[in-house]
Amino acid sequence: MNKGFLFFVKKETLHILRDVRTMIVVLLIPVVLMFLFGFAISTDINNIDVAVVSPQRSEAVRASVQRLVENPYFTFKGYIGAAEADKYLRSGEADAVVVFAAHYDKMLQQRAEGISVRPAMQLLLDASNTNVANTAAAYLQNVLVGADMRMGLFETHLLFNPQMKSSYNFVSGIMGMIFILICAMMTSVSIVREKEMGTMEVLLVSPVRPIRIVLAKMIPYLFLSCINLATVLLIAGCVLGVPMSGGVGSIVAVSLLYLVLSLALGLLVSTLADTQIVALLISAVVMLMPIMMLSGMVFPIENMPEPLQWLSCVVPARWYISAMRKLMVEGLPLAEVWREVGVLTFMTAAIIFVALKRFNDRLE
Repeated sequence: MNKGFLFFVKKETLHILRDVRTMIVVLLIPVVLMFLFGFAISTDINNIDVAVVSPQRSEAVRASVQRLVENPYFTFKGYIGAAEADKYLRSGEADAVVVFAAHYDKMLQQRAEGISVRPAMQLLLDASNTNVANTAAAYLQNVLVGADMRMGLFETHLLFNPQMKSSYNFVSGIMGMIFILICAMMTSVSIVREKEMGTMEVLLVSPVRPIRIVLAKMIPYLFLSCINLATVLLIAGCVLGVPMSGGVGSIVAVSLLYLVLSLALGLLVSTLADTQIVALLISAVVMLMPIMMLSGMVFPIENMPEPLQWLSCVVPARWYISAMRKLMVEGLPLAEVWREVGVLTFMTAAIIFVALKRFNDRLE
């Protein structure tokens, strides 16, 4: 019986290896997605064009502007007149205009002495693109004030991701999406293809139990997903510079649990679909879209309406992505993601139970 099971594993592995298109999808797309989200599709704001309005170019003003010039995130567009600020913003020649008050040095001195004065500096921002405006405002305030924080009442430190790299945020999300794509979608299509072509009935009359046939079709995709996991971690660590502070062993352990969950989802989809088109639609609409929208991969869950926050709790990728961010970026140990691991374990057991029950019912 074990020889028969191994035979089916070998047969399915050879079938996948002969399918060049499947191999390209399974092995190449994860690499492409990592580089796209790591470099091309980035929320990092660079080359912010900034102009300066200053009635008096005092020593303090020149020191602030010099910090601006030396910062790689900004492109200094020069000094302009106060009347030109609106024109620069409307024409797109500048994303932000810094307006220094007259007697800027004196106002700084008064503030240092605890004297309440009006703001010594104004930031005029083009808010037609809110992402640029919010980021530019935060960067400019930090750069213009300088290390001594003379104008600030508090000091800010960015933890875990001080350079604000979007790749740190996207890598965990891409991992959550890739494994659903490979394990769930490809596995469900593979099983449904056998039913659609009429070969599933031939397999079921073999001496091997039906559930072992299904497991034999899943195992090759599990191995391919492990290869993808290794590839993604290498690209994340060596190319994108994402830290693995929580330990590679913890990251791999949680990822393997998520892979098993994804395989179970693929089996469940195969019991709901009778054609490959239907299996693809279910996988794309029911799984991939919620991953993109409700997992926290792109949009913060805390910013969503409360009903959608509750709905996101049933999306497995939400818990996996959260665990990966804690392990990879925040550097927490495995024990600190017990909540996410517990939820994923419960989901895995529940999905396996339902999928196997439905599969057995359909066979009967």
